[in-house]
Amino acid sequence: MSAAAMIWRIASFAVAAGFVGLWQLIANLKLVSPVFLPGPDRAWAALMRGFASGDLTSKLVGTLEHMAYGWLAASIAGIALGALIGSSRLMRIYIAPSLEFLRPLPVSAIIPVAIAMLGLTEGMALFVIAFGAIWPIMLATIHGFAAVEPRLYEVARALQMSRTAVVFKIALPSALPDILAGMRLSLTVALILSVVCEVLAGLDGLGHWVLLSARAFRSADLFAGVILLGATGYVTSVAMSLAERRLLAWQSTR
Repeated sequence: MSAAAMIWRIASFAVAAGFVGLWQLIANLKLVSPVFLPGPDRAWAALMRGFASGDLTSKLVGTLEHMAYGWLAASIAGIALGALIGSSRLMRIYIAPSLEFLRPLPVSAIIPVAIAMLGLTEGMALFVIAFGAIWPIMLATIHGFAAVEPRLYEVARALQMSRTAVVFKIALPSALPDILAGMRLSLTVALILSVVCEVLAGLDGLGHWVLLSARAFRSADLFAGVILLGATGYVTSVAMSLAERRLLAWQSTR
């Protein structure tokens, strides 16, 4: 890590520490009722207590499972459909209007339909998460495949490469930066929708923990769940960035 990057990293942590200090000051002065705003010390104590009892651990695992399964389903379907549409000009012409109709639909409008069809089940959550997370991946894949240099296809035809070889040796590597960017964005969407589904359907996860804590006025437990959700989003984003950097390492050698 360069010196400049290290300085920016330290500055970002200093800003975060400043916000935590301000939060603690407001809590100590009781500018907001402790019933609604616990200090970071109480939130941290609740976080440790939840892990010690195992309750928060099980809730975290539940949320991670919902997020991962929905995101993986969206990734597989989004990449497959995006590659199919992006590699064919005719499919982009005929299917694009349907995509433009479905893409702006808010996921909140789909949830009642999913509940009516699947009930308040894990399958409903998987469907909703996958539906919301598929769009960044599929649209990024379509753009990546459509933006492949045409001369590469001419070379492939000259070498008499099969369609499968063209997809895996030319189109997919060229579209990989767009695909990975879409997957990283959809990971955040999957986490948000996991929490929403847990709140609505009462599924085991951090969303349900936060809901029950709010109803019981356990503000420290509520903030502990929110902090854990933020940490989960940050860690998964960093992990995806590292994977993206590793998979795209070949670009730096071009």
